[in-house]
Amino acid sequence: MTRTLHARAALLDMDGTLVDSTAVVERLWLQWAEPHGIAPERVLSVVHGRQGHQSMAIMLPERDHAINLRENEQMLATESADVDGVIEIPGAAAFLEALQPYPHAIVTSANVPLMTARMTAAALAVPTIAVTAENVSASKPDPEGFLLGARLLGIDPADCVVFEDSGAGIQAAHAAGMRVVGVGPHAHAHEPTVAVTDLRQVSITATADGFALEIG
Repeated sequence: MTRTLHARAALLDMDGTLVDSTAVVERLWLQWAEPHGIAPERVLSVVHGRQGHQSMAIMLPERDHAINLRENEQMLATESADVDGVIEIPGAAAFLEALQPYPHAIVTSANVPLMTARMTAAALAVPTIAVTAENVSASKPDPEGFLLGARLLGIDPADCVVFEDSGAGIQAAHAAGMRVVGVGPHAHAHEPTVAVTDLRQVSITATADGFALEIG
């Protein structure tokens, strides 16, 4: 069954939405967690969609946050240098190309070097407008990043559609008052507006005041 969402702008998460970086993310975070004795299932339930220092704070709530900030910088550098296995989510390149005439931005918990490294590894063009870890004071599930993306595009949040894969990201988009297309096998569990397996299920057509997303 096809569903249509009308929008004036799109806001795009990166990891799990445009870029499949699951293997490297999980490998590096499990390595980080092992000395702390944190169970793998706990790690994997926390780290997706959040900035690293917030993930650390959730898993080690008693630890001085200054340590988390330092270790997060180290983790970001390690992740930026390790793009082994990073690939395009099916349909991402064509979807980005189809979005070119319309307002859109990337909204990611990665910093600029990590965003650039992963998008380059997946042979994807970085949108002109990007909201990264450097631009926000609070990580997803806080809506700050998506609200900033809408403001930079000059579009009302209600007229934006977010593309996200993680629970934290979908929660952030809802908190921003935006509709959400959940991408990937786990997105539907977090109650997006509509869910797709990958971006090949989404097509774009022009409308008088924006564009229509045909989903299905």
